[in-house]
Amino acid sequence: MTVILISALAFAATVLGGVFALRVRDRLHLILGFSAGAVIGVALFDLLPESVALANGYYDPARLTLFVAAGFFAYLVIDRLILIHPQAHEEHAHDHAPQRGAAGALTLAAHSFLDGVAIGAGFQASPAVGAIVAAAVITHDFSDGINTVAFILKSGGRLKQALPFLLLDAIAPVLGAATTLLVRIPQSAIGLVLGVFAGCFIYLGASDLIPESQHAHPRAATTIMTLLGAGVLCLAVRLWGG
Repeated sequence: MTVILISALAFAATVLGGVFALRVRDRLHLILGFSAGAVIGVALFDLLPESVALANGYYDPARLTLFVAAGFFAYLVIDRLILIHPQAHEEHAHDHAPQRGAAGALTLAAHSFLDGVAIGAGFQASPAVGAIVAAAVITHDFSDGINTVAFILKSGGRLKQALPFLLLDAIAPVLGAATTLLVRIPQSAIGLVLGVFAGCFIYLGASDLIPESQHAHPRAATTIMTLLGAGVLCLAVRLWGG
């Protein structure tokens, strides 16, 4: 039940991100910069050390590293060949077909579902790991809400057309977390699963959020926010991660 309650915060963060996108657009790069640091921080300071500790006695470091790499490159394939990005969508802004906006919003919802799975997997490892992963996901889902609304509005849609997609994106992490209550990960495999998500989070932060935060904006401010995001997560891991 705790997993569902925590994932409900991701729901709220996504909705708030969508509302924020409708009101303030000139400071989004700072939010995205902080989100990038938080996501990378949770991978480096929490998921990787925890996966090493949990895999100890079951798998050697070389095997674990393969799963981290698998998560990184699997997300690369999904990101490059399947997901639709706001930047790519903006380049074709003259094409106002509603299908383009809907497709972009749906890919974000699918990604948010995996965010929920990551929260559930984290809580199966330990409450402390789950809380840290949830913090990073909640921070990131705020930017997902922003991008969901942006997709629909850039494709010529109106607010009333954006709201259903925003709600779908918001409920997706709750559904993803709920699936982990139905399927228990074997204790021997939890370390590997966390390693996969560590690879995914590293790719997401380094190859998606950081470039997006620095797109057409001053790099000094966004870089400071990225370092701040990583620092906050590092501090949180030390305080709450044991």
